[in-house]
Amino acid sequence: MEYRSSFASHLGFLILKSDGLSVTEILFSENDIQEQAPCDVLEKCKEQLAGYFSGAALDFDLPLSPAGTEFQQRVWAELLKIPYGETITYMELAVRLGDAKAIRAVGTANGRNPIAVIIPCHRVIGAGNKLTGYAGGIWRKKILLEHEMKYNPRKQTLF
Repeated sequence: MEYRSSFASHLGFLILKSDGLSVTEILFSENDIQEQAPCDVLEKCKEQLAGYFSGAALDFDLPLSPAGTEFQQRVWAELLKIPYGETITYMELAVRLGDAKAIRAVGTANGRNPIAVIIPCHRVIGAGNKLTGYAGGIWRKKILLEHEMKYNPRKQTLF
């Protein structure tokens, strides 16, 4: 069974999906949805998102099950290693995955991340600190990065 809920944020609604055991998707939307049935995982997800957006929580502790290819899974696993309030370039991500020539494939996998915010694809930027490519819109990426900079305990310049 698929469970659905939503979370209202200053970036619009986040549509949350779960298989009952883990978070499977978080997508940006301009529209709210009606919750189908209560789901403990999604309730925990909403609590942690509220903590993240208030600046009280710097990370998430949720079971995740994003659907994707083996390569996409590797990219998304690497994204989870990027610390809160820090960024890397697409090239750095490709190098971390062992193949600098895979930069386009890395960018494509990053853009297909089905669990926005929690799998922090917004922390990947272009060369020269350019804000490029974000499925939720560059304006959301900028707001997420500015938010993390505001609450970043290390206070580094992001862009």
